[in-house]
Amino acid sequence: MKSSTVFLAGAFAAVSSLTSASAVSAQVADSLTIYNAQHEGLTKEWADAFTEETGIVVTIRNGSDMEFANQIVQEGANSPADVFLTENSPAMALVDGKGLFEPVDKATLEQVPEQFRPSNGHWIGVAARSTVFAYDKTKLSEDTLPKSMLDLAKPEWKGRWAASPSGADFQAIVGALLQLKGKDETASWLKGMKKNFAAYRGNSVAMKAVNTGQAEGALIYHYYYFGDQAKTGENSNNVSLHYFKHEDPGAFVSISGGGILASSQHKPQAQAFLKWLTGKDGQTVLRDGTSYEYAVGKGEASNKALVPLDELQAPKVEPSTLNNADVTDMMTAAGLL
Repeated sequence: MKSSTVFLAGAFAAVSSLTSASAVSAQVADSLTIYNAQHEGLTKEWADAFTEETGIVVTIRNGSDMEFANQIVQEGANSPADVFLTENSPAMALVDGKGLFEPVDKATLEQVPEQFRPSNGHWIGVAARSTVFAYDKTKLSEDTLPKSMLDLAKPEWKGRWAASPSGADFQAIVGALLQLKGKDETASWLKGMKKNFAAYRGNSVAMKAVNTGQAEGALIYHYYYFGDQAKTGENSNNVSLHYFKHEDPGAFVSISGGGILASSQHKPQAQAFLKWLTGKDGQTVLRDGTSYEYAVGKGEASNKALVPLDELQAPKVEPSTLNNADVTDMMTAAGLL
């Protein structure tokens, strides 16, 4: 686990705009501990702005999706965490399956459309990212791109594409495929993937391999490209993005989650944080910041550089049932892990 980072506010302020003032007045000075598997820079922006507005002290512990999910399960009722933030949904589903989340306040749930939160309301989507095929535009044209993510398992794609199978991002994509197509078709696709792809450690490294001509394409999330383009573009100048659309498994939109631990000693502050995060202020950080993740709040705009969410034609996936254990078992059986 990475070392903790603590963000302190100079003075305590009212949080009546976030939740009932009477509910938090006695504990407003208490610290709020976040187990953060989201991007460190993004959560720091969120925490800084939330602390400035409310005066609530926020302690952030950084790690990875499944690392923290398994840790929370082990800690159970003794977990020091108040809030768990992830990049993808499977880690949230694991914790929820153990009954370790406090239900999110109804008013907070209503700030996010149904497709960006689980149906049981035990946690909530705070951001989203789209699956894309990042391809070498010097080698491939629109008419030679795969029509479906499933095409990447076909013999004609042997030795031509890349991915990062050990990462939570890619495993979430496989989890969506499993939910949409079932075990037999997923196992068949993974078998074809094993024959066809080259493994890289990390989506940014896989994209760089495309940029340097080592692979013709890579199955990644969209924001790696936009983040690199916003800087020097040195790892993406030869790259373009292909969106599968048409409710294809390759059009999967992964939800970054936020949940409150049932064992939290600071539930009013934690509820206030999730309400702020999914409201205008928290979602504006996504729109104006450098994470290039999608805003998911109702009526909230994403960064203008991104293809609008409603144009992605993503398949319908129930985030609460994305099963990482089944995915890793199947990927291990296919020789991918």
